[in-house]
Amino acid sequence: MSEPEVLRFDGWVDRCLYDPLIGFYATGRGRAGRRGDFLTSPEVGPLFGALLARALDEWWDALGQPARFPVVDAGAGPGTLLKALALASPRCAEVWQLRAVDVAPGMQPDLGDVEGGVVIANELLDNLPFRVLDHAHDNAWSEVFVAFDEGGVREVLRPASDVPDRFLGLPAGRLPWLEAAGRWVGEVLERQPARLWVFDYGRPSTGELMARGGWLRTYRRHERGSEPYRQPGQWDLTTDVAFDQLPAPSELATQAEVLRRYGIDQLVDEGRAHWQRHAAHPDLTAMRMRSRVREAEALLDPDGLGGWMVATWASDK
Repeated sequence: MSEPEVLRFDGWVDRCLYDPLIGFYATGRGRAGRRGDFLTSPEVGPLFGALLARALDEWWDALGQPARFPVVDAGAGPGTLLKALALASPRCAEVWQLRAVDVAPGMQPDLGDVEGGVVIANELLDNLPFRVLDHAHDNAWSEVFVAFDEGGVREVLRPASDVPDRFLGLPAGRLPWLEAAGRWVGEVLERQPARLWVFDYGRPSTGELMARGGWLRTYRRHERGSEPYRQPGQWDLTTDVAFDQLPAPSELATQAEVLRRYGIDQLVDEGRAHWQRHAAHPDLTAMRMRSRVREAEALLDPDGLGGWMVATWASDK
């Protein structure tokens, strides 16, 4: 009888999501959108892109309106965010170089030259393969591995030898180790963008994430689960992001706080007023303006997208 294959948990995530034969994303199973598997902020509607366009204009002004302004959507998926940004037509669109980049684990992010520009990563870090540590009550640390063969899949605990100092002193329990996500952020910052903007679900600290629980997520057709060994390659496999495991950002806030800063309430009021003026004979613009109310409710929901965290790295802070 052959020995089972054994992968560290991040290797298991990589296999389930990105393996060319079975991977959830590599085979085209994983899709964002209402007809896909999960809904991110850009898929709610164009309002999210309109607000990010306002932020881009503000940053462009603060940088002195440079003639070269790269704007990169990292982990762009179907490109919904870039379409919304283009539709919003910010002033900086006169000079921006707008690019969509998909990021594959194990590959250097091919962002191109982003020096002095902006990199946006919306719900990317949660999908970068993550390790899992198990902290026992006797202060022993183990790491989760996955063994699998024709007989099935089972979890294996092995002693952990390289536990980062930041985890020492945490309570007993399991935690995600976002080694790849921290490395990705560091590599992007080395390219010296003026801003790196990360949107994702998670908590400010690993301890808060452990206390809340439920950080291991699976998705398929808008159904959320928590079983990482069920039907490998058939489900999205993600973790909530513990932002203290990343290079320290210039600012960390909730999505609702950030969107209010860039005028979501004003845009909703404008949309409501426009609809009232054109409701008797609505055209496409009127319908789009009316939808802002519904979109804002979803984007600001404190138990949903509004509670997502937004980390900003700014080179001038």
